[in-house]
Amino acid sequence: MAEAGKRKTAAPAARRAPAAGRGPVAATTKTSARKTVAPSAARAPGVRELAALATREAILRAATKVFAKHGFAGGRVEQISKAAKSHDRMIYYYFGSKEGLFIAVLEDTYRRFNEAESALALDTSRPAEALQRVIRFIWGYYQKNPDFITLLNTENLHRGKHIGKSLRAREYSSPAISVIARVLQSGAAQGLFRHDIAARDLYLMIAAMGYFYLSNRFTLSSFLGENLEAPQAMAHWETFLIDAVQRAVAAH
Repeated sequence: MAEAGKRKTAAPAARRAPAAGRGPVAATTKTSARKTVAPSAARAPGVRELAALATREAILRAATKVFAKHGFAGGRVEQISKAAKSHDRMIYYYFGSKEGLFIAVLEDTYRRFNEAESALALDTSRPAEALQRVIRFIWGYYQKNPDFITLLNTENLHRGKHIGKSLRAREYSSPAISVIARVLQSGAAQGLFRHDIAARDLYLMIAAMGYFYLSNRFTLSSFLGENLEAPQAMAHWETFLIDAVQRAVAAH
């Protein structure tokens, strides 16, 4: 009976030892035991990490939709967790607070824009065409991603107090401006573009003309008495935008 008792108490310790992965214990573990335990131990963190990333991503996507539709004040935590098929506590676990989640949504919104822009294959040896591609990209991105505009509208209503707390916001402005800077440098070197125009100013010009049109198209349609969402109206504004930018950068 005493020997049986020893076996009962020793067995759990033997099962726990490989999972702990401590040096001396692992060294004394048989090869066959390592083959059965080590792969399981190696897979478990990966599975948990993937599940955590999936949960976080689901919350982020749901929050983007809810905040875009209802704003920061109107977007409720329970709405987001329900849309993400998750739980309220997971929002606080991953993001700390509702504001922390909103900041993460804004950061992710800028990140996705920059990734899409970075994927542009631009031939800077042909700067005029490259600049047109940049303009069409920005204009098209705004149209395909209406949440981008509504989220920024919401944050501007709050005078940027949330994104101002982001430690990463400045990272996201650099790629967008650097793309335009390379195109401008190439155009200036070829004598096609002005030397005195800043990439930051040109970026603001392109963004402003596209953003204002789309974010105000409903009120402007009533004010002007025409449908600014009509395909021909949208195409006309794209042409006008490209022409205005080209005139602004052209060497005199």
